[in-house]
Amino acid sequence: MKIAKNLGLFIGLIALLTSCKNKNGQADAYGNFEAVEIVVSSLASGQLVDFQPVEGDQLAAGQVVGLVDTTDLALRISQLKAQQAAVLSRLESVRAQKQVQQQQLANARTDKNRIISLFNDGAATAKQKDDIEGAVALIEKQISATEAQIGSIVGEAEALGKQVDQVRESIRKSAVINPVKGTVLTKYVNMGEVVVFGKALYKLADLSSLELKVYISGRQLSGFVLGQPVKVYIDQQKDQEPALLDGTVSWISPSAEFTPKTIQTREERVDLVYAMKVRVKNDGRLKIGMPGEINRIQ
Repeated sequence: MKIAKNLGLFIGLIALLTSCKNKNGQADAYGNFEAVEIVVSSLASGQLVDFQPVEGDQLAAGQVVGLVDTTDLALRISQLKAQQAAVLSRLESVRAQKQVQQQQLANARTDKNRIISLFNDGAATAKQKDDIEGAVALIEKQISATEAQIGSIVGEAEALGKQVDQVRESIRKSAVINPVKGTVLTKYVNMGEVVVFGKALYKLADLSSLELKVYISGRQLSGFVLGQPVKVYIDQQKDQEPALLDGTVSWISPSAEFTPKTIQTREERVDLVYAMKVRVKNDGRLKIGMPGEINRIQ
């Protein structure tokens, strides 16, 4: 029974391998595996005081993997805060001065009303009336000047606040944050090196699934649709049959293009081909650039 069961599995495997070829014994399309590769660059300039990525490492999205020195930025924050404190202290002093002036104005207006009443009764001179009116006008001008000074100081304080926010944002950008889940493919710098804004730090890609980019002829185009399952097979060792994997058509180019020089099509007389991508879950055997073949499931 055990021998019969093993024989049945062997025959089934042979049938599966055979089904992956078309009637001419060829695959429907050939291509190479690729992944979306992301180059992570520095958002700050300075020395890398921490840098963790190692080629082959798995990184999570949002993971902090490095830091550009923030010493100068921290000192700048301290300076700006000291300036802010001085400006706010001056602002309180000027506001207190305005309160005194407002009280002086209230007293002067009271005196003005009293003197005008006396003047109307003939008990005060015109000079007294003119003097008090001049005093009221002078205090009003002083208050206007003080209010303008307050506005200027408030603007200065707000400008310092914006500078603090900008420096804090620069400090935030000094942290190297991994943008997406993936595997580190290439590392361009090491800890201790000096980097500048835009300097490439490392490259990564999500290798949990890869896409096999193939080219099909116009005659084959109608045989494929998005989401269609296909059989994908890759070469193994010389003495082993090609490994079969399940794939799904994830993209078909909407326009034709001339056959790439690196691709040999099944129908050499066809000059125009359509690019197509097949997504394949990676069990660890797939590598970027590895060749692969596909065939429709009959």
